[in-house]
Amino acid sequence: MPGENLTRDEARERAALLTVDGYEVSLDLRSALGEAGGDGPRTFRSVTTVRFRCAEPGASSFADLIAPSVTAVSLNGRDLDPGQVFDGTRILLEDLAADNELVVDARCAYSRTGEGMHRFVDPEDGEVYLYTQYEPADARRVFANFEQPDLKAPYRFEVRAPEGWTVWSNGAGELTDGVWRFAETKPISTYITCVVAGPYHYVTDTYTRELPDGTRLQIPLGAMCRKGLAPHFDADDVFLVTKQGLDFFHEHFDYPYPFGKYDQAFVPEYNLGAMENPGLVTFREEFIFRGRVTRASYEGRANVILHEMAHMWFGDLVTMEWWDDLWLKESFADFMGAFSLVGATRFTDGWITFANRRKAWAYRADQLPSTHPITADIRDLQDAKLNFDGITYAKGASVLKQLVAYVGQDAFLEGARRYFKRNAYGNTRLGDLLSVLEETSGRDMSAWSRAWLQTAGVNSLTPQVLLDAEGRIDELAVVQEAAAASDQPTPSAEHPELRPHRVAVGLYRRTDAGTLERYARAEADVDGARTVVAELAGAEAPELVLVNDDDLTYCKIRFDETSLATLREHLGALTDPLARALCWSALWNLTRDALLPARDFVDLVVRFAGRESDIGVLQMLHAWAESALVHYAAPAGREQAAVLLAQAAERELYDAEPGSEHQLAWARFFARTAAGPAGLELLTGLLDGTASVEGLVVDQELRWAFLEPLTAHGYADEKTLAAELDRDDTASGKRHQVRCLAARPSAAVKAQCWAQVVESDALSNALVEATISGFAQASQRELLAPYAEKYFAAIERVWTERSIQIGMDVVRGLFPALQDSQATLDATDAWLTAHEDAAPALRRLVLEARDDLARALRGQACDATAG
Repeated sequence: MPGENLTRDEARERAALLTVDGYEVSLDLRSALGEAGGDGPRTFRSVTTVRFRCAEPGASSFADLIAPSVTAVSLNGRDLDPGQVFDGTRILLEDLAADNELVVDARCAYSRTGEGMHRFVDPEDGEVYLYTQYEPADARRVFANFEQPDLKAPYRFEVRAPEGWTVWSNGAGELTDGVWRFAETKPISTYITCVVAGPYHYVTDTYTRELPDGTRLQIPLGAMCRKGLAPHFDADDVFLVTKQGLDFFHEHFDYPYPFGKYDQAFVPEYNLGAMENPGLVTFREEFIFRGRVTRASYEGRANVILHEMAHMWFGDLVTMEWWDDLWLKESFADFMGAFSLVGATRFTDGWITFANRRKAWAYRADQLPSTHPITADIRDLQDAKLNFDGITYAKGASVLKQLVAYVGQDAFLEGARRYFKRNAYGNTRLGDLLSVLEETSGRDMSAWSRAWLQTAGVNSLTPQVLLDAEGRIDELAVVQEAAAASDQPTPSAEHPELRPHRVAVGLYRRTDAGTLERYARAEADVDGARTVVAELAGAEAPELVLVNDDDLTYCKIRFDETSLATLREHLGALTDPLARALCWSALWNLTRDALLPARDFVDLVVRFAGRESDIGVLQMLHAWAESALVHYAAPAGREQAAVLLAQAAERELYDAEPGSEHQLAWARFFARTAAGPAGLELLTGLLDGTASVEGLVVDQELRWAFLEPLTAHGYADEKTLAAELDRDDTASGKRHQVRCLAARPSAAVKAQCWAQVVESDALSNALVEATISGFAQASQRELLAPYAEKYFAAIERVWTERSIQIGMDVVRGLFPALQDSQATLDATDAWLTAHEDAAPALRRLVLEARDDLARALRGQACDATAG
């Protein structure tokens, strides 16, 4: 609908006109149980009272509401005709007074897409669970409001719910006369209000801290999940990390947690990792582990807990004015998540994960045609939805790490403290933060901001080493190249910025013991096209030069010929885990840039991944190797590369320490790479108990991991999957079964999946995701070929008719990437040419998919040439 996609200009005009004093929201959720009446969506009653001021009495504006129907609208005591003032997305407000009261009585729809008030029915026991998810603008699906981040206000919620349910919201609540009433919130934005309701399993604890003024801060803690997940819920570890994080942020921010209680809800069918609703953070329930997982999974959960906690200050207490400055919350939360993870928890190697995993996300996003400055140009809400990306999160966090090196940690944290105190419960722009950092650091932040926050693209840093007659370094320089264009691996005129980098350059040689160790290191300010690192002159000739050692800056690392040759033969001998992770990341970027053949990267994984000690890095290597095989390997060499990977995975599975997390990681990777009869028969044997690997426990989650490849290759059928669901008749089991069913190698199955996802909206968001995941199997390229044409014929209609979340899932997930040919690239270009007027967000998704395909074809050409 035309009014659904709020523009920045509309938001600025409304913010200049209105000031919101408060909301009272009454929700009746008793309709969540029982049968839905009629042919329309299941709905609930929502009554909202908004008190607000208008700077220009007599002016007109609008309130936001997406609802099937509105029963009544009253403005300043005047009853308005809903049919005249409500168009399905907006309520027209004319002839406003200086002080206004708006009352809206509406029927709002429960969601099955994870947007608004999501309703989930647990197949295990039939229980119903509700939760809300709003970012960036879905609170208007639950109550009438002014849906933009800079119109903050306090909220009072009251909720009627089915008997026996518990309800939570941002403030503390109590049940009185059948109604849950919640304490008024501090002034917050619409998108971080929240309601969770249902028969959730709930665990409590308390956090206590002595404040500098001698008072005692006491924060009630809670954590909840579905009853069916309660046996797996390790709430003690969640609370441990929560308390460690609260200690860390109180110590460094000098601003007590401002939102009273701190509940954390792990909810089903969640689209995101988590959401920072003050006082009631929501997480995807997959962070409750039903089976054995590696330390990397616990580290990932801890990082997300701390990321959301950082938002209580960066984002909730102080909020960006509009989505252009989304980085003011997400970049900081991403950086603070890693910073506090290392500084406060048992995961002291968190910067290795950050360098290897988070930055990989950023590097990919920053080389897409949709790359944008960290401070982005967000024209409307669809732009905002797509900008929750690797640039806003991981690149922004990487740049903040560089900023800490630039201004110093003490100045950075003092700047944060001043920023909170000056802007508490308000809204800010870029300049508000830069001004306090200039105060605390004494540096001019304008040039740094222009280079790092207001330009796009990732630079490449390459060492140049000149030796003297005695074999020592005569000169070592770092060469900086501008960002490459999205469609060619050469510097781009579009992103010409050469940035200032604070880097460490490490020199490595092999020892008598055969290990590869650093023997010299120097920090330097790289600025411009070529920078000489004078401190390293006279050092012994290195076998490996690692630019950006210790990962101080954000760049793509390149190698000189000697260094690359050393890594080809001795990568496994590199003892420092961070240096090793950086080298792996650089080699992967070379592969993606068609500068290293995919077969060479696969060979490095085959020879050296078994020596990787960091479990998070190992699991990332598995993902990269699989991607290299599926997308970047020349078609003629794929089968051979697949055999080598599968053999290596099986070998390492048997060689890993019995019962270790490395053995578990190799077991999962073996399942994903097994394609030949011997490997598939081993998986079958591990499932039915006729085969075993010492120490490997095949729990329920691992069983599903083995079943997907068996189903995709025709070794397991629908009857087998039905029997497995009987073993695991849960919501998680159902999602696994749906994914496996979609993976079956049958034209009829693919047609059914396509119809369920593209032609129908009957599936929930989680089952749409599971179906898409199973549909596209790399071993079924020919079976999927007919869907390339169908894809381009359907996506504009899907984007128009479905919610933006489902639209994103379909456009990204069903793009015919496995039809990796020039013909598919041409078909993509033809669609883009014929649809220049399509929604910009839809075009962005197609352009990104096109870029990935073009990059894959370049990689395949590089790999073929190497053969």
